[in-house]
Amino acid sequence: MSRKQRMIVDEMLRRPQPTKPQTVDEMRSNFAAMMAAMKVPAGVRTTQTTLGNRPGVIVDPAHDARTGIILYFHGGSYIMGSPYTAMSLTSNLVNRTSIRSVSLDYRLAPEHPFPAALEDALAAYRELLDNGVEAANIAFAGDSAGGGIAISTCLMARDAGLPMPAAAVMFSPGLDKTHSGASMDSKMGLDPFFTRESFTYTDAMYLAGQDPNHALVSPARFADLTGFPPLLLQVGTNELLLDDSTLLADRARAAGVDVILDVTADVPHVFQAFAGILDEADQALDRAALFITQHLR
Repeated sequence: MSRKQRMIVDEMLRRPQPTKPQTVDEMRSNFAAMMAAMKVPAGVRTTQTTLGNRPGVIVDPAHDARTGIILYFHGGSYIMGSPYTAMSLTSNLVNRTSIRSVSLDYRLAPEHPFPAALEDALAAYRELLDNGVEAANIAFAGDSAGGGIAISTCLMARDAGLPMPAAAVMFSPGLDKTHSGASMDSKMGLDPFFTRESFTYTDAMYLAGQDPNHALVSPARFADLTGFPPLLLQVGTNELLLDDSTLLADRARAAGVDVILDVTADVPHVFQAFAGILDEADQALDRAALFITQHLR
């Protein structure tokens, strides 16, 4: 465990924050600037594309790719982010697996509230299948809000009669818009990113008055996970969203789904983005890459 590295990252994330709520444009700009500082492995190749009538970015390994596709959903509370803010995550997965990633630029709230992002994700998955990519060769992956999209897209795909992807990997996923997990209180102050107030602010834009007691926005509380593919959830002990993962893991186990709950001590939300900076990030990405390669045909 790299205690000094974790302390450096924690101190960096606790630098003084704006005292008044930021506009959506300010939030998006600041988030993009923060994620642009994350390390991207050399050699990966990017190409713009479209999938499901939405823009996306293909990330290819430096050398010949193995069969398969990682369909990636970026984080950002459903109101921020893009395939480029997640580039450190997608490129590290591609680098470790030699499997191509397609990162989707889904619609964002408040301009496009729930369920726009989920509709875009399902359309992207459907197009991959229509283009002849077998479900057994597709893995979903996502961080934060993107982790929630990965689970909800599985729900929507199953209900639409589509085959399940081979696996789903989630980094610090947001899976419970009721925010009723015990970690929402027990981790207050330990989490350098979030507060209940910050969730209230962003959730209002995403839900636009819709009920959080819904399987597609709170799958950790309400989703029937029967028939789901193997799941890997990675989360840190300092996160308000810790119990989003622990509760979903319980639901998966109860539904007979293969699930790995991977909890790392004293690391922040989406700590995997700190690859090359934090040893635990590289180790977690190694485990995620192994999980993906084990399950894709």
